[in-house]
Amino acid sequence: MQKIERERATLTEFGAGIEPMLYVDPGESFMVETEDNFHGKIKSDDDIPSPKYLPFLLRQFQAVNPLAGPIYVNGLKAGDLMVIEIEDIIPEKQGWSGFNELGGGFHNFYKYPEFQQPYARVIRHEVGESGTYADGTGHFNVNRDVTIPLHPFIGTIVTAPERQVENSVTTQGPWGGNIDCKHVCVGNKIMLNTYHDGGLLFFGDVHGAQSDAELTGFADETAATTIAKCNIIPQKRIPGIMRIETPTSLIQIDSTRNSGNPTEALRNAFDGMLQWLTQDYGIDSKEVYIHFSVNPDVAVHTYQFTGCRSHVMGVEFPKKYL
Repeated sequence: MQKIERERATLTEFGAGIEPMLYVDPGESFMVETEDNFHGKIKSDDDIPSPKYLPFLLRQFQAVNPLAGPIYVNGLKAGDLMVIEIEDIIPEKQGWSGFNELGGGFHNFYKYPEFQQPYARVIRHEVGESGTYADGTGHFNVNRDVTIPLHPFIGTIVTAPERQVENSVTTQGPWGGNIDCKHVCVGNKIMLNTYHDGGLLFFGDVHGAQSDAELTGFADETAATTIAKCNIIPQKRIPGIMRIETPTSLIQIDSTRNSGNPTEALRNAFDGMLQWLTQDYGIDSKEVYIHFSVNPDVAVHTYQFTGCRSHVMGVEFPKKYL
């Protein structure tokens, strides 16, 4: 199996001018090792996630969320839709979370002065029934021991944009982005627009687990090993940031950075789902519109709400209604 080692997965900017790290055939499984969002620098509860201690946070665009790539998919032509199937994500033995003075949902909300100082907690991972951390538990302590289930997923996944170079933190657009969507996980198909031959896939920023919204801006940030494969849908473009197909549902993603404001992001996620259901499944648009108001199984997800216009929305529609 072809592999990108963790030592090579260091890109914090991406674009079409970077030489591919892998060339893979459609349906060929490959392995990628990635570091956590802060390059593995938070190793204990005493480490401080602040620009005063971590110089890479001082850059105009923070040099965090290191990515692997690009991965060139043989036979993919510009304008094809790339479909990524995630076969496995195995976190390393620990991650971290916390907050700092640069952002977060309660940034500059001085009702809570304790949130305006940098703070980190290591999350210790324990293995699950698989014998790996993929289905294990996470453990951290502020003033008491806390246990959470692990649910690893890829936080940043993109194809090379049409023209520009993008930053791995700020990017959210029709090529994907740093959207911290917990449905970018094992067993699901991730659909991304492409603008160059080969598609030029980059990804990293794996999270061991995350709540809806990721309010502090940091989930369970962890190094990980991912196994995936890519397939091609010829000459198809999708709206929004991406689409996700799970075994039981369809999910349309959009964001404020892509759409302009939270209202348009959510409206566009609904619009993208309506187009998906009418164009690909032949459902009458009037039926879909009514589903959006009366069907209790239609869900709206807030994947990211961390301030600085980082609002990522998803609309989920169960397949049993197709």
